[in-house]
Amino acid sequence: MRVFVDTSAFFAVLDADDRNHDEAKRVWQDLLTQEAVLVCSNYVLVETLALVQHGLGIPAVRTFQEDIVPVLNIEWVDESVHRVGIASVLAAARKGLSLVDCTSFEIMRRLGIKMAFTFDRHFEEQGVQCLP
Repeated sequence: MRVFVDTSAFFAVLDADDRNHDEAKRVWQDLLTQEAVLVCSNYVLVETLALVQHGLGIPAVRTFQEDIVPVLNIEWVDESVHRVGIASVLAAARKGLSLVDCTSFEIMRRLGIKMAFTFDRHFEEQGVQCLP
C-alpha cells in the first residue's frame, strides 16, 4: 500500500497540542506497522520543516529529520510538476489552495496513489481516500 503523507499529518504527529495529535499518532504507527510505502514531495518537506521550526522549534525539526524523513520515499518536484501546480493554483483561484497542495495532487496522479494521510480537506475534494 502506498500512501502520500501531507504536512498536516506530519505536524499533527509532532505536536502533542494539535487537536489531531492522538489520531495522527495512531495512524502513523499503523502505517509503520503495515510497512506502507510512505510518499511525500520535497515541497511537502520544505513546508513541514518551516512550519515545525516556526511552531515547535529546532528539537522538533531534529525529530522530524532524524526519525520521520528516513522512512519516506521523497518525490522531487521537477519543472513539469511545478508548472502543473502553478496552473492549478491559478485555475482554482482560491486563497486556501496552495502550490504544495497542487503539486501533491499531481504527484499522486502521476504515481497512481489514491490514499493520503492528511487532515487537509483539499485532498478529499480531489477524490483522494484520506486517512484517518
